[in-house]
Amino acid sequence: MTIRNLEHAFAPRSVAVFGASVRDGSVGRVVFDNIVNGGFEGEIWPVNPKYSQVAGRRCYATAVELPGVPDLGVIVTPPETVPGIVRDLGEKGTRAAVVLTAGLTRENGLRQAMLDAAKPTLLRIIGPNTVGLMIPPKKLNAGFAHMAPRPGNIALLSQSGAIATSLIDWAADNNIGFSQIVSLGDMADVDVGDCLDMLAGDARTRAIVMYLETVPNPRKFMSAARAAARIKPVIAIKSGRHEQSAKAAATHTSALSGADRVVDAALLRAGILRVKDLAELFDAAETTSRFAPLERARVGIISNGGGAGVLAVDQLIDCKGELAEFSPETITRLSAVLPPTWSHANPVDIIGDAPPARYTAAIEAVAADPGTDVVLVMNCPTGLGSPLAAASAVVELTREGKIGQKPVLACWLGEHTARAGRLILQDAGIASFETPADAAKAVSYLSVWSRAQRALMRTPSSSSEDIISDREAVLAIFRQVVKEGRRMLTEPEAKAAISAYGIPVPETIVAKSPAEAEIAADRLLKTSEHVVVKLLSKAISHKSDIGAVVLNIATAAAVGEAARSIEARVRKSAPEADIEGYAVQPMVVRKQALELILGMNRDPIFGPTIMFGAGGVAVEVMDDTAIALPPLDDVLAGDLIGQTRIGRLLAGFRDRQPADRGAITAALNGLSQLIVDFPCLVSMDINPLLANTDGVIALDARIEIEPERVEEPGPNPALAIRPYPSGWDRDFAAGGTRYHIRPIKPADIALYPEFLAVISPDDLRLRFLSPRKSFSDQMLKRLTQLDYDRNMAFVALGTSTGALAGISRLSCDPDRFAAEYALLVRTDLQGHGLGWELLRQIVDYAKADGIGRIEGIVLSENSKMLTMCREFGFKVVHHPSEPGLLQARLDLR
Repeated sequence: MTIRNLEHAFAPRSVAVFGASVRDGSVGRVVFDNIVNGGFEGEIWPVNPKYSQVAGRRCYATAVELPGVPDLGVIVTPPETVPGIVRDLGEKGTRAAVVLTAGLTRENGLRQAMLDAAKPTLLRIIGPNTVGLMIPPKKLNAGFAHMAPRPGNIALLSQSGAIATSLIDWAADNNIGFSQIVSLGDMADVDVGDCLDMLAGDARTRAIVMYLETVPNPRKFMSAARAAARIKPVIAIKSGRHEQSAKAAATHTSALSGADRVVDAALLRAGILRVKDLAELFDAAETTSRFAPLERARVGIISNGGGAGVLAVDQLIDCKGELAEFSPETITRLSAVLPPTWSHANPVDIIGDAPPARYTAAIEAVAADPGTDVVLVMNCPTGLGSPLAAASAVVELTREGKIGQKPVLACWLGEHTARAGRLILQDAGIASFETPADAAKAVSYLSVWSRAQRALMRTPSSSSEDIISDREAVLAIFRQVVKEGRRMLTEPEAKAAISAYGIPVPETIVAKSPAEAEIAADRLLKTSEHVVVKLLSKAISHKSDIGAVVLNIATAAAVGEAARSIEARVRKSAPEADIEGYAVQPMVVRKQALELILGMNRDPIFGPTIMFGAGGVAVEVMDDTAIALPPLDDVLAGDLIGQTRIGRLLAGFRDRQPADRGAITAALNGLSQLIVDFPCLVSMDINPLLANTDGVIALDARIEIEPERVEEPGPNPALAIRPYPSGWDRDFAAGGTRYHIRPIKPADIALYPEFLAVISPDDLRLRFLSPRKSFSDQMLKRLTQLDYDRNMAFVALGTSTGALAGISRLSCDPDRFAAEYALLVRTDLQGHGLGWELLRQIVDYAKADGIGRIEGIVLSENSKMLTMCREFGFKVVHHPSEPGLLQARLDLR
């Protein structure tokens, strides 16, 4: 249900504590004392039939007796009492509760009983089995943590109560405060996706940090995470990084697509920065919240100690960072202001006696270098220079932690003398670290987060015009497989399927016997020097494991002999396997070609995944692969290639020419489109895919399908990221002008300034329900960069000018119960039917997407919108709580 009613939990004006106690050491006593002693300024009501008073306050026996309706219920009673309390709270009018109680499980039925009790009134439940909810800016400490967190601007979401309390303790020692702390517990109702949605719009939260153990609703999580990460940094730790992958699998991809690699891919596409340990969470949050994403993070280092600079370089390279290469002009400039013994390279050793002026000159020169993106300034304590004076010199050069637009990071080594220097830097907004390792990690945060932000902005189409595809041909192959009662395609069938999606394959002739194999070879040897013969058997997937592939055969007679030898080996090693024949194909020899693997697998949480990496028979041993979530486009496919070691080899080395990267990208996009089009795909290998300067060719392929899903249409509903909805564009005429309407794209942000410039102030007020003079870049990103799962927008563009003429927008809950709509048409184009066409488009889309109701909030004076709504069949009623506002509703089911 996403954020519905969650405002009562995150901004409560009154709290009722069920199970409040006077017994020392009881959870009820600790929780109630924490709320009272924390200074919560709203009403606090203890509820417990055992007492008439708790901590000097009247205690009530049940929710029914409470003198008012609590915004938030906090429940710390025995498990069997929780469903009844939830029911009573809902009937009282409460809409949110935190259930700290453990022991409400699926097995004992209490978890479901609690949810059933909450459902009639849509009461939201955080927990059960949680440490609690803490909102320091509201002085609310509704939990049993050992200490109260201080207020700040970082939100913490944790699926572990122990981790939450540990981070609270750690943050106190490091002067870090929180805007919200949510211990999610068992997530029976409110989950991490709901909280991300809530925090995305929370002005008090500058960054979000998360400790994750599982993702219960992946598409909701991805939608919420992508929405939040577009606005503010989101940093996560996901435990279970080394879970064993499957030992036996029908395809290599199934064995290599370990769960943690999929998590990496999912968090990357969601724009989330993943870190490995708890100490990194807040450093990463601090770094990313200070600076904008960087295309590159080439580091220029200035240090008054050569050894410290070299150590920083080691740490930087370990973190896959990039050292800046200074231009000759920068070297000359540095030589003019530094002693002759300076290092004459990056890192810049300005010598141990460096005064503040020397720091200033060196920093200015390095920051001005066009090859430097980040400046790291280091200080080692010496008897010849003051760390405090050096820190002050850095502060004088920076504004908001930057020189120009380049981030400045600082590393003041040591304790006694360095600590005061670090405080000076931190107070000035400069990210400061105690060790070179911490500083290097901070640089890596910027580069990895920047890559995640680029991936976040990509939303490939569900149907790309650039991809060769023949869905009907593949569907015919799959139907034949189902007719024969199979799940695994034969090699010729699999090759035919990938060929239909633009992935080149060699000609393959199927022979039923060794004699037929000789005839096939005779034909192929007329144009090829050598041929290959392979076993065809539905029972044997990895043919090379049992010697069922013979290469480099020069004569037809040798092919017949090879087929017979294959048969003998199969009879010996797998006597139960059916031999259906042999595949004969040309022996493809590609000079200087690299062997790649492309694959697809289903992750139990995030659905279909795509694998790319080094292929061949030793693919599991090499283990040089990377995972991405479909759909892909050229940029995302390129990023996937770039994550592997073999991806760097594809650029060419020594006498080896670069491989055709465009052909590899096209193969990945073809595979992605196949996954989008066919929900029945279970797993797939294309191995090896030979790649060189002449292009790519797939020598082998395996595909496994789910027979009962073959007839399901695309786009694949299991995709964790919903693709750009192709097929929802059309042309129409209005007022004598032709327009093209289509779903909004991220690039449409460029159309907004001209569009908004011709919207009258009154029209903006009617659309946004209040006067608005300007739109921040952040807001324009939110308006144009959608993930299309819960949000949709259509733009009407002039076909002759390409200018933006109007927008219709839809935002719905994940349960598809209701969606809110909005319209805005250029002031000078109103009255010609544009608004009607845009409204019709979102109504048609909502019906197709299974949304139950469309509703909108309209100012009572907005007569044009109200007239159009009534003509369209909307029911218009007064808003229940806001005078001057009306609600327009259209039921679609």
